[in-house]
Amino acid sequence: MDPVLIGRWQFGITTVYHFWMVPLTLGLGLLVGIMQTLYYRTGDERWLRSTKFWGKLYLINFIMGVATGIVQEFQFGMAWSEYSRFVGDVFGAPLAMEALIAFFLESTFLGIWIFGWKRLSKPLHLTVLWAAVIGSWLSAYFIIVANSWMQHPVGVEMIDGRPVMVDVVAVLTNNTALWAYAHTLAGAVAVGGGFLVGIAWYHLWRRRKDGIDTVDDKGNVVVGDAPEIAGRDAKDHSVWIKSLRMGAWTAIIAFVFVAITGDFQAKLMYEQQPMKMASAEAACHDGGQFSVLTVGKPDLNSCDSVKPIIEIPGLLSFLAKGDFTSDVPGVNTLIPEYEEKYGTTLPEGDMYGEYSGAPVDYQPLMIVTYWGFRMMIGFGVLSAAFAALALVLTRKGTVPQAKWLNTLAVLSIFAPFIANTAGWVFTEMGRQPFVVAPNPDPSGVDGVFLYTAAAISPSVTAAELLFSLITLTLLYGALMVVELKLIIKYTRGGVASAMPELDIRNNKPTVDAKNDDVLAFAY
Repeated sequence: MDPVLIGRWQFGITTVYHFWMVPLTLGLGLLVGIMQTLYYRTGDERWLRSTKFWGKLYLINFIMGVATGIVQEFQFGMAWSEYSRFVGDVFGAPLAMEALIAFFLESTFLGIWIFGWKRLSKPLHLTVLWAAVIGSWLSAYFIIVANSWMQHPVGVEMIDGRPVMVDVVAVLTNNTALWAYAHTLAGAVAVGGGFLVGIAWYHLWRRRKDGIDTVDDKGNVVVGDAPEIAGRDAKDHSVWIKSLRMGAWTAIIAFVFVAITGDFQAKLMYEQQPMKMASAEAACHDGGQFSVLTVGKPDLNSCDSVKPIIEIPGLLSFLAKGDFTSDVPGVNTLIPEYEEKYGTTLPEGDMYGEYSGAPVDYQPLMIVTYWGFRMMIGFGVLSAAFAALALVLTRKGTVPQAKWLNTLAVLSIFAPFIANTAGWVFTEMGRQPFVVAPNPDPSGVDGVFLYTAAAISPSVTAAELLFSLITLTLLYGALMVVELKLIIKYTRGGVASAMPELDIRNNKPTVDAKNDDVLAFAY
């Protein structure tokens, strides 16, 4: 068993699962903040209902994100101690800022917001929510700063074989970090918008199915009322139609920014990690054509087995250089350049242990980078397309009664999640065989790179890593079940699940109640 491979699987599984919480926290937090702002400015109860319903789902996701994110820090010391030693002098500053400033701000003010209903003044209560949202966005920035240094190391000097930070401003303003942050935030807002669209559609469809809302001869909605059911009144319809249209416009606008920031990020990536982008395009030879579809053997990692089926001339040149004529270096051109710069084998020494002298393959796994890049774009387009369709189909105030459309709407929630995840996997897997990729800029610091084979903890055995991999996978699987059950339960419950006072029987949950709503105290 290969300890490096097992360690990578362990970190990949736990990180991807945690990452599912991140964009929803960033995107949904922003939208909840806007809803409460509208309630504060208008006093409209419909915005209060929206704030409380979406706020409850936001809290569930945030809590699960904290629980799953803590494990990442332990893995640095447990499985990746050599990596931690190498990057520690650089990562110390941004990660300390994330913990002491951003996460403290986020978690503290979110707690005040939870307990502050009817205890704080309305402007103060709104302020603490925005402080929490801003804290989460700052937290994401510092994390991306750290990750982007691994993609493009700057602001350091090599001292005794380790990079030491000498320019914190250069690290914090790394151009890789700035564009990655903008791209990540745009993707997160798209997730929040898609989340609103799918769930709001479901509730509007259920009101049609239950016969509460109908349509007239022209297809315009006739809003009904079911006062005997908690929260299913006319205001309930307004909550969902407003949420759906807010989410749809948010998803569309966010996608535009995703495309713009992604274009700038791609051009930067061609300069900093040309092998990653060549692998993402299955571009074995120099040229400017973009492969829409390429086929090959299952591993798709040998240029001899790759055959482009559909190509668009000049598009790859535009993505890389901003024109339609420049040739972009392919894998076959780049591999000799990498071997000349960094060698054909791993260095000898205690750091590399049994991997010393092993041959290095500078081409990342093409099947992952190629399809990851296309899944990121494809599912992003699908999410924006459905958001546009939702705006068209709800222009008369409700959704069609077709069940298959409702199923499609619910499934559309997953599209931006898949796009974000595919993009993250592409970014990380495309960096291999480096865990800290070299800076190819001639003005960059020589020798600031680390092979993944050297990053694993030398004292941890493959069996220990395998045990922790299985344990954490099972634990995270259980947490996934818990989160999905909570999200589904309170989603189906609608606004009444977040506002028990809407129950005409006035049966508020109590601490001793068997089916106590564990978050009801927050409202």
